[in-house]
Amino acid sequence: MDDFKKFMSEYGGMIIGIIIAILLLLTKFYVLIIGIILIAVCGYAGHYFQHNKDIVKEKLRNLIDKL
Repeated sequence: MDDFKKFMSEYGGMIIGIIIAILLLLTKFYVLIIGIILIAVCGYAGHYFQHNKDIVKEKLRNLIDKL
C-alpha cells in the first residue's frame, strides 16, 4: 500500500494529465481550446500594437532593413 501511495504522489499528476489529454483528443475539444487561445493572443497583440504604434513601427522597420 505504501508503494502505491508513493507511486501516486510521484506520478499522480502525470496520470491525470494523460487521461485529460486522451479525453480532449477523443472529443475534439482541443479545437475549441486552440480557438480560444488564438482569439486571446490576437486580442492581446492588437491591444499592444494599438498602444505601442511607434515602437512596433520602429521594430518592423529595423527587421525589414536587416532582410
